[in-house]
Amino acid sequence: QVQLVESGGGLVRAGGSVTLSCAASGKISRNHAMHWHRQAPGKEREFVGSLASFGATDYIDPVKGRFVISRDSAQNTWYLQMNSLKPDDTGVYYCQLTNRGVIGESYWGQGTQVTVSS
Repeated sequence: QVQLVESGGGLVRAGGSVTLSCAASGKISRNHAMHWHRQAPGKEREFVGSLASFGATDYIDPVKGRFVISRDSAQNTWYLQMNSLKPDDTGVYYCQLTNRGVIGESYWGQGTQVTVSS
C-alpha cells in the first residue's frame, strides 16, 4: 500500500512561485509515474502535468514553461514547481501515483490549496 502526503500550498500573489511536494510512503519503484491535477472552484478536476517513470514530462499548454515536475528518488518525493503564477492557477492540487507495471494501480494525495491573488 502506498500513501501520498501533499504539502506546500498556500496564498501567493500573481507572478509569484510556489512548490508543492508529494511524499510517498510504501513500496515505490522506478516504474512509478507522478501526475498532478488541479480543480478550480466550480470546475472539474483537470490534468496539469506528469513525470513518467523513464523521465519524460508532459504538461498542459497553459502551464508549459511555468511549471516543472521533478522527483527526489532518495526521498520518494515529487515536486511541482509553479512559477509566474496567475489567478487562473488557483485551485486544489492533487498528486496521483501510477505504476506502468501494474495496470490500475493508482494512489491519490489529499490535495493542497493554491490561491493566487491578483
